[in-house]
Amino acid sequence: MKVVRDIIFLVVVILLQILLFNNLSCYGLCHPQVYLICLLAMPLTLRREWEMLIGCALGLVMDIVSNSVGIHMAACVLVMFLRQPILNSLVQNSERLTSAVSMATIREVAYIQYALILIFTHQAVVSMLSTFGFAHVGWMLLQILISATVSAVFILGYNLFQR
Repeated sequence: MKVVRDIIFLVVVILLQILLFNNLSCYGLCHPQVYLICLLAMPLTLRREWEMLIGCALGLVMDIVSNSVGIHMAACVLVMFLRQPILNSLVQNSERLTSAVSMATIREVAYIQYALILIFTHQAVVSMLSTFGFAHVGWMLLQILISATVSAVFILGYNLFQR
């Protein structure tokens, strides 16, 4: 039953991203990527190969609907690659016994650090690959900062609400 609930959550988040958050733009600076909550909340018990495949598939779906060429897929695969090492450095062994990653299952500070690192990494990769150059570094850094902050507010807000 939990698998069905997780699939429904994934579909709802993807639809929200496509219908709402992809259309939310403030002078081209803010592009929130709330679909990352699906990658951040994946169970700790999944094998690394499945994590990478799920990240690749979710990134591919977002590339198809965003009409981008592998940008989201590259960012999602990098996030999934970095996920385990970051969790290993932030989460104590006793906390790793849980099956899902959320603010309710690990320490709040550890989850916030984990989420912020991966959200900013994802947004940096998406912004750098979409800009594909360093002609406007200031604009790109501002876009990374604002988009990642807005994404983090939505993702952390959802986790606070879920508790």
